[in-house]
Amino acid sequence: MSTDTLLISYRVRTDCLDEHLALLNPVHEELARVRPPGFRYLTLRLDDGFSFVDVVIGPDLPGPLPSLEAFGRFRAGLDERCEQRSTTEFTVLGSYGMGE
Repeated sequence: MSTDTLLISYRVRTDCLDEHLALLNPVHEELARVRPPGFRYLTLRLDDGFSFVDVVIGPDLPGPLPSLEAFGRFRAGLDERCEQRSTTEFTVLGSYGMGE
């Protein structure tokens, strides 16, 4: 089983921020309930308030995301809510305190 890593960056349209946050929080709540083994999903909100970075680490990505009801709702209108979006694979060279 391989571990994949993704960095997803995006900027939400100003008129969609409240909707975006309302759809994002349930994704993290559902992940906390389901607790998929070996899966990590971190969302960072940048200083401008509208830019976000998701760090996704886990076996065989997209892992459990497509099976989550909350993620389905979040993903459904993501393209329309975003001004820009990109996905990049990355390699972890080292970490401290991020769990194993």
